[in-house]
Amino acid sequence: MKKLKTADLVIIALSAAILCILAPVSIPLGFTPIPLTLGLFAVILAGILLGSVRGTICVLVYILLGAVGLPVFSGYTGGIPKIAGPTGGYLWGYLLLAFLAGFFTERFKGAWYMCLAGAILGTVVCYAFGTVWLGIQLSMGPMEALWAGVIPFLPFDFLKIILAVAVCCPVRAALLRQNLLVWEKRG
Repeated sequence: MKKLKTADLVIIALSAAILCILAPVSIPLGFTPIPLTLGLFAVILAGILLGSVRGTICVLVYILLGAVGLPVFSGYTGGIPKIAGPTGGYLWGYLLLAFLAGFFTERFKGAWYMCLAGAILGTVVCYAFGTVWLGIQLSMGPMEALWAGVIPFLPFDFLKIILAVAVCCPVRAALLRQNLLVWEKRG
C-alpha cells in the first residue's frame, strides 16, 4: 500500500466519526448480553466506501477511541472492559468485516452483488469471532453462544447488510465518477 495522504486521513477520520455516531445507538434485548446496534451497518459502509485498508483503519480508530473511554460502543459505553468483555469479540470482528467488505468491493470493482457477498462473508466472520469470544467469556457451549449472539440477530443484520449495500454502491459509484475516491482508479 502506498503512503496515506492527507485526503486519506480526512476521509478515514470522517468515516470513523460516522461510526462513532451510529454504533452506540442500541436496543438491549434482555435475553442476551448483545444488543441490537447500528455498528454493523456503519462498518459495512466504511468497508465498501473506503476499501479494505482504509475501512479497516477506520474501524481500528473507532476501537481505539472506545478503548480510551469515549462512549462510542453500544449503549454509549467505552473503555477497555467493554473491549475485553463478552461483546468485545464482535468489536474485534468488525475489523475483519470492514476488510472483507472493502476487499470484495475493490476486487470486483464495486459490483453490487460482490459488495453484498463481501458484506455477508465479513458478517459471518465477525459472527464467528464474536461468538467464540462470547462463549469463552461467559462459559457457554457453542449452541448457547450462537443463540445468545447470532441467531436472534440474523434478520436484523441481513436487513442492515441490504441497506448498507443499497446505500453504498450508488454513493461509491457517484464518488468515483466525480474523482472523489482519489486512491482508486476508475474502472
